[in-house]
Amino acid sequence: MRFGPYTFDTSNLNKVIFPEIDLTKGDLIDYYVSISNYMLPHTISRPLAMHRFPDGINGDNFFQKSVPDYFPDWIKTTEIEREEGSLKMLSANNKATLAYIANQACITPHVFLSTTKNIDKPDKMVFDLDPPENGFNLVVKAAKLLRTVLTEERGLNAYVMTTGSRGMHVVVPLRPELDYDKVRDYAREVCEELGERNSQEFTTEVRKSKRKGRLFLDYLRNSYGQHSVTPYALRAISGAPVATPVEWDELEDLPNGSQSYNFKNIFKRLGQTGDPWKDIKRHAVSL
Repeated sequence: MRFGPYTFDTSNLNKVIFPEIDLTKGDLIDYYVSISNYMLPHTISRPLAMHRFPDGINGDNFFQKSVPDYFPDWIKTTEIEREEGSLKMLSANNKATLAYIANQACITPHVFLSTTKNIDKPDKMVFDLDPPENGFNLVVKAAKLLRTVLTEERGLNAYVMTTGSRGMHVVVPLRPELDYDKVRDYAREVCEELGERNSQEFTTEVRKSKRKGRLFLDYLRNSYGQHSVTPYALRAISGAPVATPVEWDELEDLPNGSQSYNFKNIFKRLGQTGDPWKDIKRHAVSL
């Protein structure tokens, strides 16, 4: 494939990745090329981890953070410092990189909450809301109450998206001023406050055995080295659902919960509504 000065050879384009809908690796590449204008604002200059499925969603899979030696040198990489040494990670800064990692059977890219320019200072705060059992209505309730705490009581801006799996992410765009520890402490404070007000439904208890059917208000992604699913990424689930930014007034009208949007209907949605997160960076705030 050629994207201006960037070229690479594709392979096994007819390999079926999603058997239930007969979606092939060629289709996967085409999807990420087509969605790139919506996805790239959320991946540029961010360390990216690849969730790869070489034999499709029913085969073995693995997360890969380090960039293999055989990746082309035109892909942007950055050395990321860790306690046990450094790690070379890629950033999807252009359409060619998204297409290349799709050719590597990366179904779901995940990205850091910070950019390489300010690697220690996140520019977004994420609240991960996953339901206990089949409690998506509880996810919707948690998201709405979280929005109230964040926007009406604390003066922040809050955005929401389905994860394409089971729950939702509520995201606050930030000015990259504070380190991860301070942002995580702030997020924990918000979650503890919400949990205390609704102790029968929500909890910040990390241990599953202690949750007793309550929804876990997860603030732990706000840690250095953690990552979250990229907006508009496919998920390795039957039907190829898509992590989809939505408007707040849409939360009551998601017929299939977090999997309401998928490979087959996402572009129709975007054509009708546009991207609710188009201006998210312009609304970054200081904690």
